[in-house]
Amino acid sequence: MGRDECFMIEKWKIPVRPITGKALRTVYVYLPGEAAENPDARFPVLYMFDGHNVFFDEDATYGKSWGMGEYLDATGTGLIVVAVDCNHRRPNGRLSEYSPFTFDDPEFGHVVGRGRRFMEWLTGTLKPVIDERYPTLPERETTWIAGSSMGGLMSLYAVTAFSDVFSRAAALSPSVWLVRRRMAELIEQAAYPPDTVVYMDYGAREMGNHKGMLRCFRQTADALLEKGVLLTSRIVPNGDHCEACWEEQIPFFMRILTYYRE
Repeated sequence: MGRDECFMIEKWKIPVRPITGKALRTVYVYLPGEAAENPDARFPVLYMFDGHNVFFDEDATYGKSWGMGEYLDATGTGLIVVAVDCNHRRPNGRLSEYSPFTFDDPEFGHVVGRGRRFMEWLTGTLKPVIDERYPTLPERETTWIAGSSMGGLMSLYAVTAFSDVFSRAAALSPSVWLVRRRMAELIEQAAYPPDTVVYMDYGAREMGNHKGMLRCFRQTADALLEKGVLLTSRIVPNGDHCEACWEEQIPFFMRILTYYRE
């Protein structure tokens, strides 16, 4: 049995009309084995960004996925994962869709932030479809979100600006440095429910990639803690900004997302 045949994933197409019109995107939905064995079972849902990088190497941008399906199968995690392909339009489709704020950058130029429009589509259009088609636990307490890089930034944004929908988030290597001031203001003004959980990390070897990343990481962590968020933050030893490294962090952030203590 090959890498792509050992877990159950449904793939189908949907347009993200507010941003890319009628163009179709791929939606990947992982279903735990128990879903087929027990029709009465219901499961938490984890939404993930950059869906093409989550499960299959052949779909991944750089030929290496997170291998999320293998982890979930190996651990028997009772979780539905919904991962949507990103906006691949040049020059800055992904950056625009995954930034909650407009910004200017020497490398990327002027980028119009359409992150809020994307999240309104995800919560208002995609989530109702998922809850209708699949055996979800649709409540906020069992609806989570995760991503890396710009997807990590969006995960922080989602759990902050859409805290009525998401209770837990994993932000791996979040690109907060691009919109540091606006994100800090958003966190400062947010009213997080007291059970909000966030996992946030950076790789040690990526901390020097952009000026002030360590300071930005520390300021973001402090701001979340000041607001009462249940935060786990870490610097990954020898960590890099790549899918192979983010795959290695799955046990860490999944432990945080799924941890409950009565």
